[in-house]
Amino acid sequence: MMTVLGCITDKHDIWLVIVAALVCVAGSWVIIRLFHRASSTTGLQRAGWYFLTAVAAGSSIWCTHFIAMLAYDPGVPIGFDPVMTIVSLLIAMAGSALGFVVAASGLSRLAPAVGGGIVGLAIVAMHYTGMLAYRVQGIVAWDMPYLAASIVLSVVLSALALHFGMRRAFWGDKYIATAVLVLAIVSLHFTGMTAFRVSPMLIEGSFSNPAALQTLAFAVACVALIIVGAGLSSYVIDDSVRMESFRRLHHMAMSDSLTGLPNRASFTGRLDREIDLAGETGGKVALISIDLDRFKEVNDLHGHGAGDEVLKVLARRMAGLLREGEFAARLGGDEFAAVHRMHGQADLVDFLSRLEAALSMPIGLGGYELVPEASIGVAIYPDDAGDARMLINNADLAMHRAKANLIKTICFYDRAMDETVRARRQLASELRDALENGLLDVHYQVQKSISTGHVRGYEALLRWKHPRLGFISPSEFIPLAEENGLILQIGEWVLRTACAKAASWEPPHKVAVNLSPVQFVHADLPKLISEVLSETGLPPDRLELELTESTIIADKARSLHTLQRIKALGVTIALDDFGTGYSSLDTLRSFPFDKIKLDRSFMNEVEHSPQAKAIIRAVLALGKSLNIPVLAEGIETQGQLSLLTTEGCDEAQGYLLGHPAPLEQILMSGQINLIGTPGSAV
Repeated sequence: MMTVLGCITDKHDIWLVIVAALVCVAGSWVIIRLFHRASSTTGLQRAGWYFLTAVAAGSSIWCTHFIAMLAYDPGVPIGFDPVMTIVSLLIAMAGSALGFVVAASGLSRLAPAVGGGIVGLAIVAMHYTGMLAYRVQGIVAWDMPYLAASIVLSVVLSALALHFGMRRAFWGDKYIATAVLVLAIVSLHFTGMTAFRVSPMLIEGSFSNPAALQTLAFAVACVALIIVGAGLSSYVIDDSVRMESFRRLHHMAMSDSLTGLPNRASFTGRLDREIDLAGETGGKVALISIDLDRFKEVNDLHGHGAGDEVLKVLARRMAGLLREGEFAARLGGDEFAAVHRMHGQADLVDFLSRLEAALSMPIGLGGYELVPEASIGVAIYPDDAGDARMLINNADLAMHRAKANLIKTICFYDRAMDETVRARRQLASELRDALENGLLDVHYQVQKSISTGHVRGYEALLRWKHPRLGFISPSEFIPLAEENGLILQIGEWVLRTACAKAASWEPPHKVAVNLSPVQFVHADLPKLISEVLSETGLPPDRLELELTESTIIADKARSLHTLQRIKALGVTIALDDFGTGYSSLDTLRSFPFDKIKLDRSFMNEVEHSPQAKAIIRAVLALGKSLNIPVLAEGIETQGQLSLLTTEGCDEAQGYLLGHPAPLEQILMSGQINLIGTPGSAV
């Protein structure tokens, strides 16, 4: 070892040795990082990183060797064979490339060590090829033990370096790999130079220029550092691009693309952290569930672009009001949620006030102003729930209670009151199952001419027989269907079923089908009706659609256009529940109704209330003046029917004339036959 140290101190320019060492350390640091990056990529990208690693390794090893050779003083004039010098550089690059590919191949557990050994052999081959290019004025001899030791040191230490470079079990493995690789390069060179012996044979006129050699050494060092710097820059640029891509992808994964607010995944993580913090400190966390009211109407009446703008404006407002310990997210659709770290009841009330104000301020949308509304439910950890799942569920229950309350927009979770909401949500889920599994049914109620008693048609009425609760009133489950987005599917199923059944009736009576307001604003309603009539074979003049005035009053121009398209198909339209709600004469004048259906509430009072009787007479007179027939609903007594007969009402419907019944029961009564069956008119 002393001989090697003696070689360094006695035979070398120490300043150039330091320069060589700096090049070696910097190069090795970059080599290990480039190799680490290459081993973690695939395809063409991996090949590119292998190339950069090989260039950085070959140039660093070669430049370290070349500068150290220039630092060596053999005591005689020297020179270099340019061809062999270049060959030594190429050997270093090619051998290193092969070694790195093998080390990262994953062919076996020993692959990193084997690949490192190949890199060590490349260092050996480069060094001794470079020594062949080293021309001295003397006789060269080699100390074989030192020569053999230099080879062993290079191979073993290089194998260890790539072993640590691939291990990644400890955060410092990369630094260990760098240090060991420096030892491999340095020990090979200086042990090999210790083995180098020169017996001078001076030729007259031959000399070396030390100043020129030093300049060359520094030039080579600069080139080496430039090459290493280029490799390092590639690593740093790629690393920054990766980090930027990661941050962008993380932001995309954790943020809502429309509003920029955190999304459901981000919300879940934040809520879990807040609950953990509250558990550790004994604090409380309020979860606020937010659902926009009648947001679907915004989309249906003004388009999805307007709906998106409303969501973005409200998101900006919520983001702008947040303080420390507060968080807001969009969960999807028109659902938002907020988390508030509580310090007392007063600060929660303040946060809710800020939220409510932000969610109710008017929004300008291209020439008109929209006033948003929201239902807000609040649940508090740990008072109302012991974990995140129950907290979310209970805040949601409170929100649904707020939505059903016409006065309050904010409701706190109440165990007793929200059990009703929980049952309602369960019923909604069972309604969805009933629709999917064919458990809904259509009953038919007869409509008759008052003057002749002849059947004019049947109204199709949806019925649901719950397996546990029995028959559930449509007044209970139809609003559920509208709230939970099922009404379009249910409405289409009723329309298709009623038309398909009626197409086979004999006599060919009309069938009346009710339209939900949600169905009516659906852009494809006329198209759907046309398709159903075509598929079922029902003539258009045998279908009557019933809708209430509240269905069309929100957007009269759009409603008139829709009704005109439906009328163009040959379908008739009845105004249902007339006498309640708006009951505007302008509606009868403006829209092409074929029938007026007098609401059943008047028939309940007609035998005892002069006012109800007067209203009935007025509606019947109005129908005659407009040449629109009137059908009275809810006829349950003979007295009611006699009054309608006296007043000249056209049609009637009610329990007195016939209860809603399954089609099979009506067929058994003989009121209707099916075409092609015994007893039919065909």
